Amino acid sequence: MASLVEELLDVMGEETQGYEKLYTLSEEKRQAIVHRDLEGMESVVAKENDITSDLKNLENKRAQILKDMSVVLGKDDETLTVTQVILLLSKQPKEHAVLTEARDNLVKAATNMQFLNEQNQILLNQAMEMVEFDLTLFKSMRQAPETANYDKNAYNTGDILPSGGFDAKQ
Repeated sequence: MASLVEELLDVMGEETQGYEKLYTLSEEKRQAIVHRDLEGMESVVAKENDITSDLKNLENKRAQILKDMSVVLGKDDETLTVTQVILLLSKQPKEHAVLTEARDNLVKAATNMQFLNEQNQILLNQAMEMVEFDLTLFKSMRQAPETANYDKNAYNTGDILPSGGFDAKQ
């Protein structure tokens, strides 16, 4: 059981480091969004994909370790969590403290990452709104205003001024 706890601690430590790397990359991504640096965004996203792939593998490894622990402890492998393992190790203060600290660090890193992702999502939405506004503005600049010409039923004919602006005869 001690070796499984050590292995779990190692995996959780690696996961925490992965989330901290993602956090740093997300800060870079925020700067790329603010400065509209598409090449920087592409670079950051590629690095993020590599790290998230590694994190997924570590998550699977942690789940397998918990499954192995459930066999040793005679618990249901579907419901055994790190928190439950911590509670089961309450009579072993050293392992209990170290595992609690590792869990808290992992939760803190994941929470920080989630918060920064939400902020980046808001920034991206605002950037998309600005792009949409710019496109609408450019489209409207190309269109000439409609004239105030009405037909015999008092409906606007929708005539558009020519590109010169005014239709003056000389």
